[in-house]
Amino acid sequence: MKRFSCCSLLLFFLFNTMLMGQQQDLNQQKMAQLQFMIGDWVGVSTTYKDGVIDQQVPAFQKIQYAVDQRIITIDLHSETLQLHTVIYYDEVAQQYCYHPFYKNGTNKYTAAYIDGKLVVTKDATTRFIFGRTAENGFREYGERLVDGVWIRYFEDNFKNIQ
Repeated sequence: MKRFSCCSLLLFFLFNTMLMGQQQDLNQQKMAQLQFMIGDWVGVSTTYKDGVIDQQVPAFQKIQYAVDQRIITIDLHSETLQLHTVIYYDEVAQQYCYHPFYKNGTNKYTAAYIDGKLVVTKDATTRFIFGRTAENGFREYGERLVDGVWIRYFEDNFKNIQ
């Protein structure tokens, strides 16, 4: 009986270790999809009003992996916005989580990796899209759904300075 208990206990630990390794691999795979975001980026943040440029300001953001590449942090600085964001993959919900921290509060949104871009859903009518540009730069833009059409209300274009 003692031998059976030891073998059962050993099998339990081996199975759990294998399962944890598989979970870690899934998390690492999902976070590796966002590698295109990593860098020290300098560029211009543009806001639009009624389809016309309303304001343009210089912007800098540092995007890096943290916690053994289990999360990504974004630190964005411009004249109009200071933002710290944490992105991670929730294995239970099987989706990315986008967690921005502003001067006056925080939020948490879901996100998905679609066609090489990270698409963050703020609500049914607002989304943020992160992707690479043809010039190997980085772009983030926000859109609002107005009368069935997605209208861009801001766009940040960056070049990597690393």
